[in-house]
Formats: sequence, C-alpha cells, structure tokens
Amino acid sequence: MFRHHKNVTNSGKPLGEATHAMIMVHGRGGTPHSILEIAKLLPVQNFALLAPAANMSTWYPNSFMAPTDSNEPGLSTGLEVIREIVQDALDAGIPRENLYFLGFSQGACLTSEFLARHAGRYGGAFILSGGVIGPEVDRSRYQGDFDGMPILMGCSDVDSHVPLHRVNESQQVFEEMGADVDKRIYPNAPHSIFKDEIEGIIKVLSEGMKV
Repeated sequence: MFRHHKNVTNSGKPLGEATHAMIMVHGRGGTPHSILEIAKLLPVQNFALLAPAANMSTWYPNSFMAPTDSNEPGLSTGLEVIREIVQDALDAGIPRENLYFLGFSQGACLTSEFLARHAGRYGGAFILSGGVIGPEVDRSRYQGDFDGMPILMGCSDVDSHVPLHRVNESQQVFEEMGADVDKRIYPNAPHSIFKDEIEGIIKVLSEGMKV
C-alpha cells in the first residue's frame, strides 16, 4: 500500500505558506501534471495544489458503475489517499472552508465518492465528467452535511463513460446532503473539460475568496 507522500505532486504554494488548497485528481491514463494544467486557467495564486498519482495511472480497474468489489483494492486505496491529503492540509492550517476539490473522469468519480462518504463544509468541489461509484447508488455509505457547499458538476449528455442518469443521481445525493449544486450538461459533447466549466470554477473560487 503506497503512502501518498511519495505520490503527490505539489504545485503552487507550499502547504505551510498557502491560504487555500485544492486537491486535483486525474482521470484514467492521466497524470498529476495533466490535471495541474487546468490550474493555469484558475485564480489560485495563494493555493497549494495537491495532485496525487494513481498506480499505473489508474485508480481502479473497471467502470465506476461495475460491482464495487471488482474495483478493490484500488477504490479503497484511492479514497484513503484523498483522506490523507485532506488531513495533511488541515494539519498544515488550511481552514476546511478554504479546501477545494477538482476531479476529471475517473478522478471525478473518486472525488464524488470521497465527498459523499465524508461530507462537510469545504470550499467547493468541481466534478468534471463523473459521479458517485457503484452499480447502484448506495445511500447507506454516505454521511455528513455539506452545509451549502458549492459543487459544480459538468458532463456531456452522451458521455461514453459517464451516463447522464448517474450525474443526475449524484446531484440528488449531494443536494439531499446539503450541497448547492450547479449542474451543467453539454449536448452531444465529447468526454472532455469545457470552457464553460472553467468559467464556473472561476466563479466559485472568486466568491470563496471574498468571504
């Protein structure tokens, strides 16, 4: 079992000097470097940017909607990596409300599942082409209260990896747990990150930094 300390790329400010932090989780076949490219488009000058690397660039082997057991132990390991990074940020003095999450594709699914299992009032989350994990939505795994936390969810309506119904189900879970969800669906679009999503992320970050 790897410890994330050897597998996290830190960009931006060091944790001890940052006022904010963002955990950025890459997709299948991606790298920390690839997900950190997005940060160049965002107002994150005072952020520590923390991008964990999946083993062999894959967090878990099968579809996020496959039987959960078939994605172990990768799924549990990935969730634990995020939990450890959250704890590191809190231990470094980053207030919970200044901690943000961004994930794309498999990274968005892992981030969704982590947040649903550990809901709290973080700064915000950006779920780009993803949703909670499992063949069905299992509410018994999920606990906590987002207390109005903004969550931006973006996805194509014909995404080959992420069915629209799972985006909608995930939105429902997040809203029932107290999140303020901004869902953006892009008609006939590819499995990608969209300019409109970046604009939505900038809006959440800008509003968070005014508080």
